[in-house]
Amino acid sequence: MRLVHALVLAVMVIAPAAAALSAAADADFAKLEGRWRRPDGGYVLEIRKVQGDGAMEAAYLNPRPINVSKARASRDGSTLRVFVELRAPNYPGSTYTLAYDPKRDQLYGVYYQALEGKSFDVVFERTK
Repeated sequence: MRLVHALVLAVMVIAPAAAALSAAADADFAKLEGRWRRPDGGYVLEIRKVQGDGAMEAAYLNPRPINVSKARASRDGSTLRVFVELRAPNYPGSTYTLAYDPKRDQLYGVYYQALEGKSFDVVFERTK
């Protein structure tokens, strides 16, 4: 019986803490939502929704839509990160691996162009 009480107490303590952490993740990940544009070519990454677990609904335009096969947000310490994989003709697994800079309100990182096997440093600016 003591084990049952201990388990119930643990659930009562852990569940609210987990919910609070999830809510904090939701609030932080929400900072990533919006329309982001690369100033070096007009490519657009539209982050429509980010869930607390990092699942992301995103679109990529060049200028027409390119299939986004994977999109996730994550946290590395205090840094918010974005990973996007593109799968379409001329984009056979090209990826963006980005970090969010809250002071500049920018996403920065590396674009891997799978067709050429080359990586490029990139910056996305939030469009207003």
